[in-house]
Order: sequence, then structure tokens, then C-alpha cells
Amino acid sequence: MKAKASLVVDWGNSRIKAALFDGDTLLDQFTFSAQEELIQFLRKQSFNHALISSVGGDAKEISEALSVDGNIILLSNETALPIKIRYSTPSTLGVDRIAAACGAWQLFPDQASLAIDLGSCINYEFIDAQANYHGGVISPGVTMRLQAMHQFTAKLPLVKPIESPLFIGNSTETCMQSGVMNGVLFELNGFIETIKRDHQACNIILCGGDARFFEGKVKDANFVPELVFVGLNKILKHNINIA
Repeated sequence: MKAKASLVVDWGNSRIKAALFDGDTLLDQFTFSAQEELIQFLRKQSFNHALISSVGGDAKEISEALSVDGNIILLSNETALPIKIRYSTPSTLGVDRIAAACGAWQLFPDQASLAIDLGSCINYEFIDAQANYHGGVISPGVTMRLQAMHQFTAKLPLVKPIESPLFIGNSTETCMQSGVMNGVLFELNGFIETIKRDHQACNIILCGGDARFFEGKVKDANFVPELVFVGLNKILKHNINIA
């Protein structure tokens, strides 16, 4: 590890991830299956600065496992940001959504962007060319849709997402896969088409664990799997003023 590496932690609803940065350069990234695994990793490392973003666990408990020479920042709606929040209820705004918006601003400064994070939920985040974050859309994610059909019916099975579903399914399983995978694709393209009516130059960015299913299929989209990490690092740098 480089001596001046900074750490960012992204604890989502279904996965725990961490990344190391030197300035704007992503050095390495890690995935953990449980909190204890993350804490064991952190106790063996030393960092210059760290930022922890968590919607799935106790950020304070994670911070206590860190050995940091500089700042430890627990991301919240009160953290200083490089963008302006125009959300009407900022206290309810998820830190993962803030990170995606900041990542979009880091990649496309002074430009409008729509960041789409395909995780447990599908989050759409719109930021304009003046760095104003306005909000977006939250809809059920791919796995959530498949699980809902299984859980709220008597006979529908639990099926897995696939990259290339049939359009007209020829079995119960393929019909469900078509409904979810093609339905999400139509949703993505529909939202993008609508946002571009008012913001023709809007950048479209896909990230999240399920983005891989839609890479190359979504209109005008940039596929940036590490977008949330980029955003977290942007916030960290904004707070500690490192280059």
C-alpha cells in the first residue's frame, strides 16, 4: 500500500465494499461478506484518511477499528459536500445516493448528469450543471422484483436474473425473467429519454451490482462500476483538502 493512501468504505444493503485511493487514483478495492471480516481487514491496515458510508451497518463501530493518521469522516446528511443539496427532505437522503451524485460531478464537472445505481433498489440521481442535486427516483431492484413475485404469490418460483432474457418467455421462469429484466431495461431507457427532453447534454452513468446486466443496452450510458467509490473519495478530499 502507498504511504498516503486514503480509505473509503461503502456498506450497502447487500454488500460491504472498500477502496483505497491515492489522490484521484483508485489503487485497489475489496468486497467483504460480513462486518467482522471488514473489521479484521481494517485492524491490519493504516491509512492517512478515511470516509465511511453505511446504510447497512454501524459506521461508528467500523471507525473504531481504523488506524488513521488524519481524519475519519462518517458520511451523513450533515457532512460538507462538493455539491449543493436541493432535496426537500435532506435528513432522509441516503448517503449512497449522495455518493453517486458526487461521483457524477467528479467525472463530469460543470455538466448535468443522471447517475443510475442498480443495487437492492434502483436509484436515479440528477445533478445539474451548477452542481445542484435535485433528487431523483427510487424503484425496486432486479432481485427485489424477482423475490416479490415469489413471495407474494402461491406458485411462482424464485428465479435468478440473466443477461439476455427472451422477450416472449416460453416457460414460467423465462416469462418472469423477461418481465423483470426487460421491464427494468424499458424503465431505464424511458427515464433517460424523458430527462434528455429537458437536458439534452445530460450524462448518463450506470453503476451498482446489477449494472452489468444492462451494459451496452442502455441509451447513451457510461458504465462506471466504481462510481460510488469515486464519489466517496471526492467527498473525502473535499473535507480534508488533499490533492
